[in-house]
Amino acid sequence: MSQKELKVSALENGTVLDHIPAENVYKALEILDLKDIESQITIGINLVSKQHGKKGIIKIADKFFEDDELNKLSLIAPDATVNVIKDFKVVEKKKLEIPREIRGIGRCMNPKCVTNHQPIETRFSTAKKGDEISLLCHFCEKTTDSKGLF
Repeated sequence: MSQKELKVSALENGTVLDHIPAENVYKALEILDLKDIESQITIGINLVSKQHGKKGIIKIADKFFEDDELNKLSLIAPDATVNVIKDFKVVEKKKLEIPREIRGIGRCMNPKCVTNHQPIETRFSTAKKGDEISLLCHFCEKTTDSKGLF
């Protein structure tokens, strides 16, 4: 290792989220509600990726997620991979799947939607066409793309 490299300690137990688009790392932290977590979090942004040019990575010590929590990330990082680490070894690799319904994240793009004026949890049905994910609001039935959610 040269003097210009920074070594990040290996994760004993926890979750590694890799191949997140660099511009969406902070959104991923928000979607997974990690702002108040006590565990150690290591974040890398604008790391070199052979597949995507630049990528982000998030390592969360001693935290394991349910699939439905992780799948919300598919809206902003459809090609992300999830590595579950136990005793310093990858014991499981997961690919994200787009959930049929998304609740409580993002906002409806319709300024007149009730969710933008009342304390109501957002609720969207998802549909994928090619690489694009569209979201149909349960309340006002307006469609938006996943980029417009945040």
